[in-house]
Amino acid sequence: MASPMKGLASDPSRYVQSFRIFLANSTEHQSMQEFIQKQLPSVISSIGNGKSTINVLSVGGGSGEIDLQILSKIQARYPGVTINNEVIEPAADQIVKYKEHVAAASNLKNINFTWHEETAAEYQNRMNAEKKSKKCDFIHMIQVLYYVKDIPATIRYFHSLLEKQAKLLIIVESGTSGWEALWKKYGPSFPIEGLCTYLSSYEIKRMLDSAGLKYQIHELPSHLDITNCFIEGSKDGQLLLDFLTETCDFSKTAPPELKRQVMEQLRKPECSEERDGKVLFNNTICAIVVEP
Repeated sequence: MASPMKGLASDPSRYVQSFRIFLANSTEHQSMQEFIQKQLPSVISSIGNGKSTINVLSVGGGSGEIDLQILSKIQARYPGVTINNEVIEPAADQIVKYKEHVAAASNLKNINFTWHEETAAEYQNRMNAEKKSKKCDFIHMIQVLYYVKDIPATIRYFHSLLEKQAKLLIIVESGTSGWEALWKKYGPSFPIEGLCTYLSSYEIKRMLDSAGLKYQIHELPSHLDITNCFIEGSKDGQLLLDFLTETCDFSKTAPPELKRQVMEQLRKPECSEERDGKVLFNNTICAIVVEP
């Protein structure tokens, strides 16, 4: 008899472990970097026109690697302009890492950093309580909306902070990815515990359409090597399965029939392709640029 399944988010250290294994085996960060290199410059090309200061807000900035690449593009477009970069990040250890990355970087002249150790909802509540509303020139929410309770309200709130020439960048899993096929079928069987909601670019598009907002979409192909998930006893494989199902110790605690079905699903063409003896899960992500 399997012990009851627990949501991965309920064990932060295992979550971080499984997330690191996910990053090590996926091309997600490379796909984001390619987007930042090739497409971001045109997205930010007019956000700071005529301004002596550019205000950037990073929602769920994590440990800052992607943030710093975004800031370098804004810096390149607007040399010499002061950039105020505010970061909302609830995990204290991620903020420590972010500060380490800032300390190690040599090219951050004219950039001021402020960190808020809180969730997006806590930030919103605090700003409302203090009757403050800080307008921004660029806001980004990268792989963060899964952890927000009221997603349409969160998008509406941050969108309301945009200046006239500003942009809001949202990155989530694409509706064409393997996540969609896996979670639409088996999501109800996974223990979400209210901490995490599966959503894809399809849901975000629906929300933006119903709010009457204009946006552009960029699909960013990416894959995740899940070969180890099929190797009995592989620690990395077990951690990847945890990440894919948002379940702590999925391979040990899932009912045998659910585990069998999930393992079967992961090999299906709507989730993965087999190439050179590897099983590559479709991890395509979607960058959505919302107009003010």
